[in-house]
Amino acid sequence: MDKRFTDIIQLIQQSRNNAIKAVNVELINLYWNIGAYVKQKLSVAEWGDKTVNELADFIRKNNPELKGFSRAGLYRMVQFYETYAQTKFVASSVRQMQVSENKLDEIVAPAVRQFRPQDIKNTLLAELSWTHHLTIFSRCKTEEEREFYLRMVIKEKYTKRELSRQISASLFERVMIGNTKLSTLRRELNTDIVNPFKDSYVFEFLNLSEPHSESDLQKGLIKQMKNFILELGRDFIFIDEEYKVQVGNRDFYIDLLFYHRDLQCLIAFELKTDEFQPDHLGQINFYLEALDRDVRKPHENPSIGILLCKGKDSEVVEYALNRSLSPTMVSEYQTQLPDKKLLQQKLHEIFENSNAEDI
Repeated sequence: MDKRFTDIIQLIQQSRNNAIKAVNVELINLYWNIGAYVKQKLSVAEWGDKTVNELADFIRKNNPELKGFSRAGLYRMVQFYETYAQTKFVASSVRQMQVSENKLDEIVAPAVRQFRPQDIKNTLLAELSWTHHLTIFSRCKTEEEREFYLRMVIKEKYTKRELSRQISASLFERVMIGNTKLSTLRRELNTDIVNPFKDSYVFEFLNLSEPHSESDLQKGLIKQMKNFILELGRDFIFIDEEYKVQVGNRDFYIDLLFYHRDLQCLIAFELKTDEFQPDHLGQINFYLEALDRDVRKPHENPSIGILLCKGKDSEVVEYALNRSLSPTMVSEYQTQLPDKKLLQQKLHEIFENSNAEDI
């Protein structure tokens, strides 16, 4: 490509991206108001299911170029509105709109003039595509879970397929459970950033047989690096496998080395295909000391170590980490999708115990 024109190409691409985002914002705002309108009519028994069918037929016959307004599509818009209408993160940002300037006019006019549309363009909802919304409000059961995935889609830029995988892998439950166990590491990091680490990771995409070796695990993660990064988070940047550090006259090799953009530090992963043992900490702490002395740059924060084990006894981990001076955490990995109901039950028990302690 002729480098003289790269700036122009970037301007064109940026403008195109902005246009796509603007169209999506208008579309989400439209679907919200159609859902609110139909919900209002159904609530006062002014409309019934037959009327919704008639509206869908009317749109199809008179505006065949408009897609997504079938009976099922209209009820999805109602569900969209019902799901978020009373949530705090939406209600506080909604404002009333002038009817004459709203796209809704063109579809259900003139009766709509008795309805006051709302503006949700400045809410989280307007930042996601409709396909993302369909996945979230059809699969997530609580307000907290839905808001979690809304924010994760925005932060991690999940595709629809990636979002679906994270819900299947119970990301919300794992992060919430993990957050109750990682307070020590968060204090050591001294950061307000949402915790970038998990208590457990799911590598079902590796299709590993049991038993498997550390080499099999490492090779699988390298081969499936895109999926591995999806599980870790997009702020993780892969540096190298078997990263060599030299201490004295000997060479040592870190299984996987990453850099975290937000934390601005090196992240060393040490893989263990057995249950966590206290002496594992000596190895990872040694690697962190080598990284901080010889690899870390002056502007970067101290390195962090992640021991990724096949299993762990939480009490053993607590004892082992109690006197550790290095920012290290122990996580376990699974090679199959977790039991979502079991995790939900465990999360519910944690919340109940937390509430009982506050009384």
